[in-house]
Amino acid sequence: MFESQINIEALRSTILFRGMTDEEIKKSLKQGIIKKYHKNQLLLRAGGTTDSIGLVLSGGVTIESNDIWGNRTILSHVGCGDFFAETYALLSGEPLLVDVRANEASEILFFNIGNVLKENKESWQGKLIRNLLMISSRKNLMLSRRSFHTSPKSVRARVQAYLNSVSLETGSHDFDIPFDRQQMADYLNLDRTALSKELSRMKKDGIIDFWKNHFRIMEHSGEES
Repeated sequence: MFESQINIEALRSTILFRGMTDEEIKKSLKQGIIKKYHKNQLLLRAGGTTDSIGLVLSGGVTIESNDIWGNRTILSHVGCGDFFAETYALLSGEPLLVDVRANEASEILFFNIGNVLKENKESWQGKLIRNLLMISSRKNLMLSRRSFHTSPKSVRARVQAYLNSVSLETGSHDFDIPFDRQQMADYLNLDRTALSKELSRMKKDGIIDFWKNHFRIMEHSGEES
C-alpha cells in the first residue's frame, strides 16, 4: 500500500501533519503520491499549475525565478521535511511564477490539497487546513528574510547578512549552506566572480573560513571593510 512506503513517525514531526494521529495521517495519505527526481530535474515549471503541495522526503529542491533572457534568481531552498507550492495549491488554477528544481536526487510526496478543500468532513482535514496556514506564514517569513539578505548594497554586506542568518538558524558559527557557489550568487543577486573574490577577501581578513559549502564565522570578525 502507498502508506507503507512512508515513515509515519517522520510525517508526524512535520508541520503539515502536526496534531494528527497515525490513523488520521494514513487516511490523509490517500490524497498523496510519491515521485522521484534526479539532480537538476524540474518538478514544477513556471506558467503551469498545481493543486498539490510538495513535501521533500529526501534530498532538496530550489525555488527559482528564470526569465526569458536566461537570468536566474534563487528565491529559497527547500530541504528534507519542508514544503513547497502550498500557495499555488490553495489558489487553484493560478499559474506558477517560479520553477521548482531538484537540487540533488530527491523523493517528493505530492499531497492533493484541492480534494481536501472540496470536502472538509473528517477531523484530519480540519487539522491539515490549520497546519497549512502555519506553513504559509513560515514561507512569508522566509521570503522576508531573503529581502534582508539582498537589500545591502555591497557584496560583503550581503554575504554577512546571509551567513549571520544561517548561523542564527543553526545555533552555530560552524555550518553548511544548501547552495553551491553559483546558487549562492543567484540567491544573493550577485555575480559569481564577484562573490568568490569577496569570500576570499573575507577569509584573508579573518572574518570567515570556508571549504566548499561549509562555513565558519570567526569570533570578533569586525565590521565590513
